[in-house]
Amino acid sequence: MKKKLVSFGMAAMMAASLAACGGSKPAETTAAADNAETTAAEGAETEAAAGAEGGTLKIGVIGPLTGAGAAYGNAVANGAELAAKEINEAGGINGYQVAFNFQDDENDPEKAINAYNTLKDWGMQVLMGTVTTTPCVAVADKTAQDNMFEVTPSASSTDVIAGDNVFQVCFTDPNQGTKSAQYIGENKLAKKVAVIYNSSDVYSSGIEAKFIEEAKNQGLEVVAEEAFTADSKTDFSTQLKKAQDGGAELVFLPIYYTEASIILTQADQMGYQPKFFGCDGLDGLLAVKNFDTKLAEGVMLLTPFAADATDDLTKKFVKEYKDKYDEVPNQFAADAYDAIYAIKAAMEEAKVTPDMNVTDMGDALKSAMTKVTIDGLTGDKMSWSDSGEVNKDPKAVVIENGEYVGM
Repeated sequence: MKKKLVSFGMAAMMAASLAACGGSKPAETTAAADNAETTAAEGAETEAAAGAEGGTLKIGVIGPLTGAGAAYGNAVANGAELAAKEINEAGGINGYQVAFNFQDDENDPEKAINAYNTLKDWGMQVLMGTVTTTPCVAVADKTAQDNMFEVTPSASSTDVIAGDNVFQVCFTDPNQGTKSAQYIGENKLAKKVAVIYNSSDVYSSGIEAKFIEEAKNQGLEVVAEEAFTADSKTDFSTQLKKAQDGGAELVFLPIYYTEASIILTQADQMGYQPKFFGCDGLDGLLAVKNFDTKLAEGVMLLTPFAADATDDLTKKFVKEYKDKYDEVPNQFAADAYDAIYAIKAAMEEAKVTPDMNVTDMGDALKSAMTKVTIDGLTGDKMSWSDSGEVNKDPKAVVIENGEYVGM
């Protein structure tokens, strides 16, 4: 059985925050009703295909379609919709069509639990979500009680996988911190670095701690280690001044795109022009309202997905995504796409059928998930350990001419 990881408890759950990005109109695709209406804000379902005889396999999804983090939730909804549509058109899973229903949680743990209950009433058998960390920790407690199999595309805290029924498609926070330091060191991007992070956020502080630890192994000198909190995230002049005075050639930002846009703007205003390097939370930076995207030129971030990759799967996904949503997909749309296909692989390995109850299906899928391997958008030969963590290699992208370009 999957090993139990230590949870930080309720305090950490309330401190945990976002871990995803995205954009565009939300998608809700299911496969059984004839005349369901699409309601973006409420996550109402639409039916993509007639259900196979004997029922459908029902996958619920939870994430922010409105409010803080809506960019994240919409990207996940879009990526999942494309995957579900492809699967249904190819004959479904084990001969059954896939029903896909997305519910909005507004990045709020209480609303996420309400969304979970709504999906249970709908008949959900598997949960793909939630999108962001705080709601995911809250909902994971409920899925553990129900033995509901759960795959999150983007909630990266290790608290999320404390139970034995939850698996991640994204990297864990500690993994991102270690890999970022290694990438900076191995590619000789800088010798002196500074870190600006959110000490009140589990995602940010978790990455930061491992980055500092690995920076020593990489011969990086951390000249400034500057924190802010959820109550002080509009003025970063003090943190930037300490980084500048310390001679930091690179500033590591394990934070989210909104705060990053402010930091880049204020750094420009004070004439400070270091390299900036971040993690998956920076994906979405180019979509920040009223932000001068020219200031993002040269910003680097660790990511499992680059939209300009030339492999056939990525080219096909990017074309279909752009055709349908009129934008370039980011890593979270790709994570969601891979998450749906990971669920498909596990369902096929376990030979599940729609008449199975949630508990029995959960047991079968937990075992199957550690046996499957998929070639996805975010990694080749992706596999999962019994800890719930994914095994895949990270990549890095840089923003050039207003686009994310693989490094």
